[in-house]
Amino acid sequence: MAASFIPDFRLMWYLDELKKNELVQFKQLLKQETVQRGLQPIPWAQVKKARRQDLASLMTQRYGEQPAWALALCIFPKIHRKDLCDQASRESAANAYRAHIQKKLIGMWSRGAFTEIPGCFDQSLTCEEHARLEEYFTPRVPRRPRTVVLRALQRMGKTRFLLKVMLAWSDGTLYRDKFSFVFYFCCRELKQLRVTSLAGLMSRERPDDSVPWADVVAQPERILFIIDSLEELQCPLTEPESELCRDWREERSVKTVLSSLLRRKILPESALLLAAMPMRPEALESKLDHPNMQELKCFQDSHVKQYFCCSFEDRGRALAAFSLVRNNEHLFTMCHVPLLCWMVCTSLKQETERGRDLAATCCRSTSVFLSFVFQAFTPKGATRPSQQGQGLLKALCSLAAEGMWTDTWVFGEEELRRNGIADTDTPTLLDLRLLRKYSESGSSYSFIHMCMQEFCAAMYYLLDSPRDHPSRAVRPIEALLLTYFRKDRASWVFLGCFLFGLLHESEQQRLDALLGMQRSRELAPQLLGCLRILADIEDPEDQVEFLLLFYALFEVQSDAFASHLMSSLREAHFPLRERPDLAVAAYCLKYCSSLRETSRLSCYRSSRTLLWWRQICSVLTANEHLQKLRVVDSVLGKWTLLILCCQLHLGFCRTRKVCFSCETGIFFEVFTSNPNLQHLSMTSTRLPHDEVLLLCRALSNPVCNLQELEDWAAFTWASLKLTLLDLSDNKLAEGVSTLCAALRHPDCTLQTLVMAGCQICEHCCPHLSEVLLSNANLSHLDLSRNALMDEGVAQLCEALRQPTCSLSLCWLLPYSLQRCGITMRICQDLALVLESSPNLRSLDVGGNNIGDVGLAFLSGGVLHPHCGLKELRWVLGSGGCILTVAEGQADGAHCWLILAGNGWSRPGLVGQAGWQLGTTVRQPSPHLMLSPASDTASACRHPCTRFPLSVQSSAVCEVSCAPLPRKLGAG
Repeated sequence: MAASFIPDFRLMWYLDELKKNELVQFKQLLKQETVQRGLQPIPWAQVKKARRQDLASLMTQRYGEQPAWALALCIFPKIHRKDLCDQASRESAANAYRAHIQKKLIGMWSRGAFTEIPGCFDQSLTCEEHARLEEYFTPRVPRRPRTVVLRALQRMGKTRFLLKVMLAWSDGTLYRDKFSFVFYFCCRELKQLRVTSLAGLMSRERPDDSVPWADVVAQPERILFIIDSLEELQCPLTEPESELCRDWREERSVKTVLSSLLRRKILPESALLLAAMPMRPEALESKLDHPNMQELKCFQDSHVKQYFCCSFEDRGRALAAFSLVRNNEHLFTMCHVPLLCWMVCTSLKQETERGRDLAATCCRSTSVFLSFVFQAFTPKGATRPSQQGQGLLKALCSLAAEGMWTDTWVFGEEELRRNGIADTDTPTLLDLRLLRKYSESGSSYSFIHMCMQEFCAAMYYLLDSPRDHPSRAVRPIEALLLTYFRKDRASWVFLGCFLFGLLHESEQQRLDALLGMQRSRELAPQLLGCLRILADIEDPEDQVEFLLLFYALFEVQSDAFASHLMSSLREAHFPLRERPDLAVAAYCLKYCSSLRETSRLSCYRSSRTLLWWRQICSVLTANEHLQKLRVVDSVLGKWTLLILCCQLHLGFCRTRKVCFSCETGIFFEVFTSNPNLQHLSMTSTRLPHDEVLLLCRALSNPVCNLQELEDWAAFTWASLKLTLLDLSDNKLAEGVSTLCAALRHPDCTLQTLVMAGCQICEHCCPHLSEVLLSNANLSHLDLSRNALMDEGVAQLCEALRQPTCSLSLCWLLPYSLQRCGITMRICQDLALVLESSPNLRSLDVGGNNIGDVGLAFLSGGVLHPHCGLKELRWVLGSGGCILTVAEGQADGAHCWLILAGNGWSRPGLVGQAGWQLGTTVRQPSPHLMLSPASDTASACRHPCTRFPLSVQSSAVCEVSCAPLPRKLGAG
């Protein structure tokens, strides 16, 4: 039965739930109940012949809506339909909750109504938005939980859109028959909580007992959770399932509660609507249950133009202003947020009225914000803010800075007073549209938009010194820059960009004229010094968000400043997801004269961006030091790909290594004209057969100098120069014979072959054995994570024992928790390989159930005088060890022994076994270690003779340690 929030039809819908005999009983009891209550009865003849709809009308007309409903609720239990009373109770609570949400949101919209244009841009969802939202939660697969992720940039209107969804649900125009309850969680607010539960989060809107929460969660399929700004909490969604909670009343950390909800451990049948930044959805998609990934666009380009035309009285001025904004990608992107679009229009209108040049105002986003703020504090007829206005501006900027450092976006009266904003100043700031009331009570306030708070916080560092701030949380400008460019705070989006924008020459002139101060000129050398530190750090990819750095330099628009900073930059790693990203990257990369590596390029598809894309690609030929290029996670259009290929085609392009994940074969032609290209990595690229042929033709071209090919999903032998081939995680089982035929070719120069996780079984091993015997160049073979079993390994061992086999490195299981299916039965064959193959330097058989007998066989093999093993590798779980020859040892045969992760049942026995092994060894030798993480391990490092063996997690117990000291001593 549909939940009702239309009272006129409520009684009719409930009577419609009654069976025929129940309706007869209801009529009989209605006659009795009206007499007992002293009500005027309805003539029995009318009641007796009335259908359900007619009976509801008779009762409502005779007694009124509420008394008639009360009569029905009194009768339902008497005919054994108490379930209808329970349903009515739930609906009543849902209706009260809807009404509360609607009243609250209408109040919020009214406080920000100055940005709206009635009938055009207001709180209502458009028809397109409504249809799209309804489709999101239309089940495509029966009984599958519904999860929708909306991708949107920060500060681009996610919250406003989600609140419009809430308002549409509360007034019954959206999800009327889908969801009885919709809950909105803003992670920006939730991160202030230490411990909570899902029940606590749901009851934040209605902390009283008016909502029967147990009844609500009894129907989880009728619940929608809206989660805003998920990136604020930085939930990894990778916690072990044992750490998650499964009870909606259990109190845990906010991260744990939300992770449990998102990973379907609490109320798994509920629906989820998430808003996240573009860099988060890629990580989310793999961790959520079949999410529906969608782009969120609050304003289309046409909407921005329409808004300008509605805001300006003169259409000609409106189009002129829109044209100027349209040419600034960063500013135009901001205008896709209705509130920011209003602010830009307001600023430009005021500049026009004062007869100023709009081109100077629209050149940067910082210029628009500065113009808006100064116009707010400048009285009519004046040219600069008054002394009182300057004081209030400094207080407002002080408040903004404190909020940025304390992650505060909603301020109470105490915070306002602490920063110099008196109670009498608050109405002024509200009238100036710089602050807005956050709650109906008026005791809490926020900036009109978080971008405005970031701009005012940047202004603070030009107006005052952090040392004088009333809050100790506010730190110096050097700390601000390091925090911003390292992306230590997810909520800092434009702060550094605004700070550098204020250093532009035109903005410095305006600040000097309006405030009569020179502090902005003093900051430039200080900021440059901080940026040089960031540019020179090691491992910049993990510590610096280069795109943020590019945006900051783009706002400064100083060739000398950019050149001085970027000339020493050697690595730059950045994604290009939006049109403004291309613009700022094109501007900054031309100054990177020492750049050696650039990666994470992901081009935005648009014909409007070809010029910027061409400028970015020109770095490949203009920069003689650039050697590595990565273009990943991209869908390049025809023209963008051709521009990239044209640059790589040129012989004076010095790039040597290209990582490429675009699914197209046109790219392969560059290898036939540029001999500098030596390395190609094609991670997760799936090529059709015709494009595989294009690559093979390119590889066989005499100009092609490609030597390393990695991460490709198909392979045919064609290049005589290829020395490394990585085919990991491809389904090669049926293609192994064809591949091995190519590897046996006398001209094959391949030295390293990686086939980890390729679904190779024991039936493929005869082909691999032939390769080991016939290919004298192959020295490294990785067959990890393949079910070779004892039978397959036995065939490989036969080839490894032959003198013609030159293999020096064989991995059967590195870096994986999966097993190769090796048991103790094959250890005797492996021991014979160790005794007869002096070329074999590295072997890994860890993680297999070899037991004590297998260990005994391997022990004999590694102690043989002809054993030349040098290195043993092992990784267990998330930690691991690489076992190599001890540093400084002259004897190349020495290596490590590790017995960690085996079946010793008691700590005392571990110590005893370690003592047995360690006290009987003799000098000289490398190290003996029982566990790299234990105290016993550090205590048991003793010199021992050659013992290149790993038996971690190999079912070895303390009993097998008894003969080992004799073997160690005998070596």
